[in-house]
Amino acid sequence: MNVKTKDIIKLEHGGGGRLMRQLIEEVILPKYRLNRVEGGIGLPEMDDGASIPLNGKEIIFTTDAYTVKPPFFPGGDIGRLAVCGTVNDLAMMGAKPIALATSLILEEGLHVEVLERIVNSINEALEEVGIPLIAGDTKVVERGSLEGLLIGASGLGIASRVITDYGLKPGDRIIITAPIGSHELTLLSIRKGLSFKTPLRSDVAPLWKMVEKALNSGCITAMKDPTRGGIAGALNEMARKSKVDIFLREESIPIRDEVREATEVLGLDPLELANEGVAILGVDAKDAQKVLEAIKVDPYGKHAAIVGEVLEGKGRVVLETIIGGKRIVREPIGSPLPRIC
Repeated sequence: MNVKTKDIIKLEHGGGGRLMRQLIEEVILPKYRLNRVEGGIGLPEMDDGASIPLNGKEIIFTTDAYTVKPPFFPGGDIGRLAVCGTVNDLAMMGAKPIALATSLILEEGLHVEVLERIVNSINEALEEVGIPLIAGDTKVVERGSLEGLLIGASGLGIASRVITDYGLKPGDRIIITAPIGSHELTLLSIRKGLSFKTPLRSDVAPLWKMVEKALNSGCITAMKDPTRGGIAGALNEMARKSKVDIFLREESIPIRDEVREATEVLGLDPLELANEGVAILGVDAKDAQKVLEAIKVDPYGKHAAIVGEVLEGKGRVVLETIIGGKRIVREPIGSPLPRIC
């Protein structure tokens, strides 16, 4: 299916699945002929950020916009989300975060108390990572334009070796660093007024310190944070771009009991739900156990697991189910829930 000029933008175009990828590849990217710094990674690679070679090092730059409804949720808020999401995009390319900048777009009628809570949360997340906010911008738009506020955030980092999301090779092991599905399911439960025996909580977290431990412990071949589109979207992208197959074992994938139970009741696939505190790592087989042990030392990685391996192939993701069958994990079309990150 091709995107045509007569088509209109749907919420699904922002869901991190096939529709979003097609919109970017067919409508946006072809318009930019100047799309990378010489020798660096840029727009065509569609990675978590871009690289700028400089004096033997790699400067990593990333930018994102954050919109979530509601802006406050169990486990976090839009301010913490903006910091963690930006830090994690840098980390996924092997970069130590150096500094962030934000743009706050506020709707007329927003209570100052709400803004103060969000700014305080941004500051707390920055202090957790140990990086400064060095620039910013603030705009106010007419009532009815936003339902509150939006945050734009850009980040700068430095890497001695750039890690991409397309460096997988046959034999690599796949590590998932934390239980999946919590973020999107938490937001869904709030919006729909759902309650469960065990309360749900978003996993939003900054992952650089954990990633740094992994990088110091072995050969990381590829990384991706499974935000919009979830594990299914991220793994399909990694497999397609690396031109390999990924074989997963369902029984090894970390997932909280409350998330598993809730998705079964709601008829959702936890592999397609957005995460904000999870990383997918491709690791050279000889280093996989060392890297896993290093990740588990970090509080955000204590439930990490080796969940599968990379095989020769053409870009498929295959899941061995708990009962022993096999199924293809397909790229999601969109997201079951809009405005999640």
